[in-house]
Amino acid sequence: MRLTRQTNYAIRILMYCATNEGQLSRIPEIASAYTVSELFLFKILQPLVENGLVETVRGRNGGVRLGKPADEISLFDVVRVTEDNFSMAECFDSDTADCPLIDSCGLNAALREALGAFFTVLQRHTIADLIAARPNMREALGIDHLEPRKSEPRKVEARKPAAEHRAPAA
Repeated sequence: MRLTRQTNYAIRILMYCATNEGQLSRIPEIASAYTVSELFLFKILQPLVENGLVETVRGRNGGVRLGKPADEISLFDVVRVTEDNFSMAECFDSDTADCPLIDSCGLNAALREALGAFFTVLQRHTIADLIAARPNMREALGIDHLEPRKSEPRKVEARKPAAEHRAPAA
């Protein structure tokens, strides 16, 4: 199985934010560290934000940060939200496959087992594992040369009860 460029850079965004923990990371800085376009990173950011892996902070001193601790974000979490298709062969999609062996071939079952093993391994590894494996990550990403910007504390808002619907007075 080959992961897309989107998944590769989604993992890199998360690694950057985890390495820069306690501070907000800015897309221009991440783009510069990986020599990739900011527009490309903004596109990748959307599913990460929608699935709670990344939070955005708006404003002049805004940026992005992890949506939860790095040791709680598995590689499977990232792959699940960034990959569109896990079909390893045409027969994975039985609606469009026109193979006469679709119902009697063992290939589909073997490939599904392999894909399951792949997902199991990805679930065992976290973003924290990836950055721990390389102790000089801050230097490699150029983070040590940036001016520190403290991350605002996360705000936990209590949900307000929905307003009761009342019939208008007559």
